[in-house]
Amino acid sequence: MSREMPPKLPELVKRARRLATQRDRLVQELAREWTRALKGQGFSTGDLDELWAGLTEEAVRRLLQTDARAAGGDAIRHEAREIIARVRARVESELAAGG
Repeated sequence: MSREMPPKLPELVKRARRLATQRDRLVQELAREWTRALKGQGFSTGDLDELWAGLTEEAVRRLLQTDARAAGGDAIRHEAREIIARVRARVESELAAGG
């Protein structure tokens, strides 16, 4: 019987860095798309607050329907809030700069 060997620490570090880079690139792309979509729409601050809250709720709901739910609801909510907050910060910065 052969057992698979667990990944070595350097391989895990390399993979984590690659995934973080990929996540950052996706956040940037999504922020650019949202900036283009929202530019000139005339939404109030309250409207945008509701938009980001709704996007966060939807992300949590979708993640809880996948294998990611094994991480637990609190972890899922934290991760979704963090990612949406990063996108939101970039979009608001771009819009404020005339993006």
